[in-house]
Amino acid sequence: MRMTGAEMVVKTLEKNGVKVVFGYPGAANCPIIDRLSASSIKHILTRNEQGAAHMASGYAIVTKQAGVCTATSGPGATNLITGIATAYMDSVPMVALTGQVGTKLIGKDAFQEVDITGATLPFTKHSYLIKDGLDIPRVVNEAFHIANTGRPGPVLIDFPMDILKMEFDYPDTEEEIGVRGYKIIGKANESQLRKVAEAIKDAKKPVILAGGGIVISDAANELRSFVKETDIPVVSTMMGIGTLPTSSPKYYGMIGSHGVKRANMIFNRADLVIVMGSRLGDRTVANVKGLEEKNKLIHIDIDPAEIGKNTQPYIPVVGDIKDVLRQLLPLLAGYRADKSWIEEVEGVRERFTHKPFSDDNGFVNPRYFLNVLSDKTKSDVYLSTEVGQNQIWCANNFTFTSPRSLLTSGGFGTMGYGLPAAIGASVAAEGKKPVIAVMGDGSFQMDLPEMGTMAQWDIPVKMVLFKNGRLGMVHEHQYLLYKSNYQAVDIEGTPDFALLAKAYGFESAYVTENSEVGNAIDAMMAADGSYLLIVNVSPFEPTGDALNEAALPEKEDN
Repeated sequence: MRMTGAEMVVKTLEKNGVKVVFGYPGAANCPIIDRLSASSIKHILTRNEQGAAHMASGYAIVTKQAGVCTATSGPGATNLITGIATAYMDSVPMVALTGQVGTKLIGKDAFQEVDITGATLPFTKHSYLIKDGLDIPRVVNEAFHIANTGRPGPVLIDFPMDILKMEFDYPDTEEEIGVRGYKIIGKANESQLRKVAEAIKDAKKPVILAGGGIVISDAANELRSFVKETDIPVVSTMMGIGTLPTSSPKYYGMIGSHGVKRANMIFNRADLVIVMGSRLGDRTVANVKGLEEKNKLIHIDIDPAEIGKNTQPYIPVVGDIKDVLRQLLPLLAGYRADKSWIEEVEGVRERFTHKPFSDDNGFVNPRYFLNVLSDKTKSDVYLSTEVGQNQIWCANNFTFTSPRSLLTSGGFGTMGYGLPAAIGASVAAEGKKPVIAVMGDGSFQMDLPEMGTMAQWDIPVKMVLFKNGRLGMVHEHQYLLYKSNYQAVDIEGTPDFALLAKAYGFESAYVTENSEVGNAIDAMMAADGSYLLIVNVSPFEPTGDALNEAALPEKEDN
């Protein structure tokens, strides 16, 4: 069948089950946009290309399939970069479609030309520059295969605009997908797993560190079965939150520089740490050398490049965590963690778990607010966060009952992620579950134009804005590390957020006291469509109780 390159792109997207493309048009990608209008695929116009990439991420997290975004050449393509890097760091599947100048102009510094495949090379799983239109179906199919399989991630395809306009014969038969050098890892080596089982049986104080790899592999049920049978305590990274319900008696919280004290103390007291799907980054374990010297470390990951990168494990295991847990459980038949260890960790929990302050004092306690939000919604929501204090408060105080319910930028720490990711999640959820975006007033001002996307396409998102008039986490760092020399953290010129919401056609409300929280949340959740709840928070509200305590020698409370 004869068709243009753009028609080939759209037809192959349809064959890969794509329902939505988030993007922004320009001359170079207009041929694709034009043909999308004649397809079953909905194109959602965003207000910025970076927002389009974050929306594709949010969509992918909910659907478990690659989200798709598109941008024109030059600045349109470079505006995608932060969103692509964000997806790469958190292993989110994405296919980015960029337009490019005509083939004869490539390399000549043409108008809006940029080497986007080269620019994104360090943080994509793979990238393509189309040189022959006949390659389009194969390349698009490969892109989705690479993005969705193994350790997921973003793939970029760059399309010169002249190739998009030319006509080609769409192949009658599809080629079998086979990418040289790309191997999908599945089951782990049996002998390594037997070593793991013996190490667990020999340990006096084992602990599981649940990472984002469990979410990615859709292995939460396998983890829960494993914990039920073995009784091993669980702590998590930020990206591993929800793999075990945070209300579970076997879950002790998030570790790391912004984790909770009880989780860090339990992690430090363990004699065997079973790392499941985590890179062990610096925010999770600050003192890697100390961890190696103090604990035996079992590191399980689907990506062999992550094992040994940040720390040397006692036993390395390369495999898909879903398969690994299924293989490992029979090897531990009849095993239960030592009762004295369980009593010890329970004692730590009791000692270092406190209810958040809830009396009225002119400000709302964000921890209390998130506790009430969990109760009011029964945690049956998708919760998207920005980066900063709001992210940490959510991670440590909202009750997550399922994986993929927390959408956040854990690896890259991208401000401006939360609202567009929530929009993508809302499009994917199709009204079956509410979506809440929790933001600070600094991060919100990085992405608030995307409220226009919500208004244009009638995409419902409940927005919770923690307003303290500061870049809260930097303000806290300047207090702790720079002798309260506050520089460039006061957000002057902030708009009236309620009026701004009204300008987009959204309802809004303020809450300034803890006693008002319950009714304010009820009103927000009962409202039709999008809603902005502005929550007045003290500028000196601390982030958490464990700042800079990750993997440090244990400190008892004074």
